[in-house]
Amino acid sequence: MPLTLSPSTLNLYTECKRCFWLQFNKKIKRPAGIFPSLPSGMDSILKTHFDSYMEKGQLPPELKDLKAKLFDNKELLKVWRNNLKGIQWKDGNNTLRGAIDNLLIKDNKLIVLDFKTRGFPLKEDTKDHYQNQLNIYNLLLRKNGYKTEEYAYLLFYHPIKVNDTGEVIFHTDLVKMDISIEDAEKLFKDAIQTLKKDIPDKTEECQYCKWAENCK
Repeated sequence: MPLTLSPSTLNLYTECKRCFWLQFNKKIKRPAGIFPSLPSGMDSILKTHFDSYMEKGQLPPELKDLKAKLFDNKELLKVWRNNLKGIQWKDGNNTLRGAIDNLLIKDNKLIVLDFKTRGFPLKEDTKDHYQNQLNIYNLLLRKNGYKTEEYAYLLFYHPIKVNDTGEVIFHTDLVKMDISIEDAEKLFKDAIQTLKKDIPDKTEECQYCKWAENCK
């Protein structure tokens, strides 16, 4: 059976192989929680904000110290941002797909730029949660014939105050991350192989597995 995986489904795989196996092989998904609307709203506003600078051939203030420019192929960017299309790579019958936020270009190499909205300042390990996502985006770009740098950027936004006029002020943190194409491809292929085997054992740290066990 052909499979389509993404950064979010591979994140599930790294969290709990049993939950991942059940979702794809038995169509049993984890209970869906309430998804906050603020990140989605911010995502749209940030893309519009960055696109306005891209059209002027400039970098926004958040990136003013970088020696690069914004990727300016609007039509391609529109496809790659689409959650139902994105950037795709087919390996045999199986597909890996991901939707990016933005790209920079430097010396004919692409650099992935991903936006993150948080309620609080960064913790020491915050960036680490997005390593696989950045690896996957770079793998997809290279499998489609594009050159990428050996690093990517995470741009974090978190609120710090409200002005007297009512505007919310956000602080930004730009974090440079090394990427690994090899790790991304191994993760994808390991996940596919897991789905071909018997159901994995439950993960002790997985709260969903514990919940399911208690419901018996």
